[in-house]
Amino acid sequence: MNYIYELEMKVRDYECDLQGIVNNANYQHYLEHTRHEFLTSVGVSFAALHEQGVDPVVARINMAFKTPLKSGDEFVSKLYMKKEGIKYVFYQDIFRKSDHKVVVKSTVETVCVVNGRLSDSELFDSVFAPYLK
Repeated sequence: MNYIYELEMKVRDYECDLQGIVNNANYQHYLEHTRHEFLTSVGVSFAALHEQGVDPVVARINMAFKTPLKSGDEFVSKLYMKKEGIKYVFYQDIFRKSDHKVVVKSTVETVCVVNGRLSDSELFDSVFAPYLK
């Protein structure tokens, strides 16, 4: 994969369930945090977008769980993206740092709501241009 962004994180105790592994819902938090940090890295503020009437939203998410993370595990969340019509599709994978095993493979389809209407975003088209294939 030609990942365009990666973010290192560490599992916190409270993210684990009774089985001692990360609860499945927390992986979606990791993925979202990675996308928000990616936006910040390219100079886009999620909060400022909302104030301008531009709201990127998740339309669909697919996660395949491969290897569980446990409390204290360090991991790397990586992404690359494509544009399909008006959708920006993020391909996001999480890897455990200790052995580089795939933890989660995911596809996140996002769309933009501009001033309350589903729409293309010229801002995103220009900001993401260097990363789209």
